[in-house]
Amino acid sequence: MASSLTKDSASTTGTEKTFLGHPRGLANLFMTEMWERYSFYGMRALLVLYLVAPASSGGLGFNMATATAIYSVYNAMVYLLALPGGWLADRAWGARKTVAVGGTIIMIGHFLLAVPVEISFFIGLAAIAIGSGLLKANISTMVGHLYPDKNDPRRDGGFTVFYMGINLGAFAAPLTIGTVGQNVNWHFGFALAGVGMALGLLFFFLGTRHMSAESDVVPTPMSEAERAGIIKKVLLWLAVAVVAYGALAVSGHFTVDWAIWPLTIAGLVIPAWYLLRIKRDKDLDEVSQSRMSAYVWFFVAAAVFWGIYDQTGSTLSVFAQDKTANNLFGLDFPSSWFQSLNPLYVMALAPVFAWLWVYLNKRRQEPSTLSKFAFGLTLIGASFFVMMLAQAAASGDVKVTPLWLCAVYLIQTIGELTLSPVGLSLTTKLAPQKYASQMMGVWFLAVTAGDSVIALLQLIGAPTDSTYWFASQGGLAVLAGVAIFMFRKKVKPLMGGVH
Repeated sequence: MASSLTKDSASTTGTEKTFLGHPRGLANLFMTEMWERYSFYGMRALLVLYLVAPASSGGLGFNMATATAIYSVYNAMVYLLALPGGWLADRAWGARKTVAVGGTIIMIGHFLLAVPVEISFFIGLAAIAIGSGLLKANISTMVGHLYPDKNDPRRDGGFTVFYMGINLGAFAAPLTIGTVGQNVNWHFGFALAGVGMALGLLFFFLGTRHMSAESDVVPTPMSEAERAGIIKKVLLWLAVAVVAYGALAVSGHFTVDWAIWPLTIAGLVIPAWYLLRIKRDKDLDEVSQSRMSAYVWFFVAAAVFWGIYDQTGSTLSVFAQDKTANNLFGLDFPSSWFQSLNPLYVMALAPVFAWLWVYLNKRRQEPSTLSKFAFGLTLIGASFFVMMLAQAAASGDVKVTPLWLCAVYLIQTIGELTLSPVGLSLTTKLAPQKYASQMMGVWFLAVTAGDSVIALLQLIGAPTDSTYWFASQGGLAVLAGVAIFMFRKKVKPLMGGVH
């Protein structure tokens, strides 16, 4: 990395070292995020496979419905906890301390997964979700702090470099952690994820002196009375949970469903409550109220999209292991490798899409935000229609060609590049001024809601390994895309001039 550090006399004092022309702290944040995503996606590539693996092969032996529900709830909680993670940085610790604490908790969580004891596994899973919520909400904020001038021409480029770190980590993780976990030992794979997060923390602490001082600032610190009140409430609810679950454990009635069901319900209720709370705020003017009404359309659409998209690590992962041939062009590989396709496609296609929107805009042919959303939903639905055909082809003991999943991931990635960046941008545009900083957390709640719906379907026994499972969700996504496109003329006026 040192070789990438250069002198940039045009944008600095002439003596300050920079990273690819950007503030030097970006190198450390890039490496921190790359290794954190490496640990996150590496563990996720193994999660469901480990849960369904029989005890004789070192797994936990859960049925597919329970395993995929656990995965969906875990994923939902990661994004739900990003909201209190951002709040904690704003009110108590500041962004840098919150990221450091979050990364440490993530590392501990991965090493707990490496312990071959079931209770240690679930404690570790909870720790990773909590730590990810703390880190995810704030490391991007720290990147922004490196550019105190909001009009700094390097700002967008800095986030692009940072975004590449995410995809590099996500690409490498299944190829290494997945291989070790599936071919050597599950717990060695989880330990390797822990090593990845440890490396991320190392780069983070080594770069502390290069971070912006603003990352240490607590924007709106709590008063002592407020802090004491919050600690009291947290301890009270924690005591209630300990007593309730302790009683279940002692009586022998505790099962994993007692943990999954409450979290699933919370993942549905909290996003709905939060949106309603903002929508009903009497401090909002008429334009802001109207924009929030429009945002509900996009939020629901995004929830449908992410609910399907995030099954790459659950239903599609099991399909890859059980129903897909693990060789192509003479190369044998573990099924977890399929999960490297999405970040590979993103790195290849993101520059193409960035160029395409600019090109179409210059010719006044760029699709509207509503049209892009509709197209993204239609594509994610189409990907599950392809999965329906693949499931039908994999009847009996037949294993289908890997090209089926290659096609599915490609379609989903194009849909992601159409919907996800647009959704992030739209969230900042439609956000009421009062909730400007909180609305990015609301966008993440769409992932929570979508994954919670999938978990609920899995808990009530929906057949996740059937053509019906893929056909019904594919049809729902396509219908949602068509509905947004058909009603775009009614939604557009609600957006209050935002395009």
